[in-house]
Amino acid sequence: MKFVDIKNDIAFRKIFGNENKKEILISFLNAVLELPEGKKIKDVTFRNTYLLPEIKLLKSSIVDVKVTDQRNINYIVEMQVEKPEGFNKRVQYYAAKQYAGQIDKGEDYPKLNQVIFIGILNFNNFPGTDYITNHLTLNKKTLKQDLEDIEYCFVELLKFKKEETELVSLVDKWIYFIKHAQNLEFVPSNIDDEGLKHAYEDADKHNWTKEELDAYQDAEIRKQDEKGRVNLAVKEAVEKAIDDNTIEIAKEMIKENIPPNQICKITKLSMEIIETLTNELKNSH
Repeated sequence: MKFVDIKNDIAFRKIFGNENKKEILISFLNAVLELPEGKKIKDVTFRNTYLLPEIKLLKSSIVDVKVTDQRNINYIVEMQVEKPEGFNKRVQYYAAKQYAGQIDKGEDYPKLNQVIFIGILNFNNFPGTDYITNHLTLNKKTLKQDLEDIEYCFVELLKFKKEETELVSLVDKWIYFIKHAQNLEFVPSNIDDEGLKHAYEDADKHNWTKEELDAYQDAEIRKQDEKGRVNLAVKEAVEKAIDDNTIEIAKEMIKENIPPNQICKITKLSMEIIETLTNELKNSH
């Protein structure tokens, strides 16, 4: 077997946004939210299903699935590979927008239903070592959740260190799947949940069409290109800062009448640059 990288745009939506295999997302939601009997999700209605032609056109690194369960609770499940600037603020804005978007102007506020945002992050976002954190709005004095309509749950993949032999809970098996699937050759032997079994089946490249595999590779290329652009921008910024600092040092050495050959040796700048800087300083007086 050869599994796809679940963090890939196409893979994430194909597996978690599959309306024909709702049991995959239902299993994941029940596990990660630790829903008890009586409150477990039995069915979901997708609001953005897996449609390959549309997904291929997406350029954003935000890959989400929106669903509503039988109690009309709204879930946003998002995979975020790189941490963008202002991430925490964007998450709160996104959840609030989904909350407010349930009704039109003039409609009754009681029609608003709960929104639960679930972020699967391939970076560290919060202090501490917990790989799952839940965030609520609490009364500062009583610590009661009087405002309960918007909740957040985050899974930080880099903090998850468990090996296959250490997987006991269903949620850990799910996180292991999301983090390590692309490096596995077989389905772990302790997988007994139907939803997770189907997720592994859908993650097997042998079960993908050529068009899906091409789209998957295109998404990988886009991700690498974007990473390359970011790395290049950082490198150029660092080099510019170093160059600017070196130039200033060279100018100070020229002012101190240090011989040009020594300045070249210390700063690693060429003699032509030293001569140019010397002339600039002379002309500035």
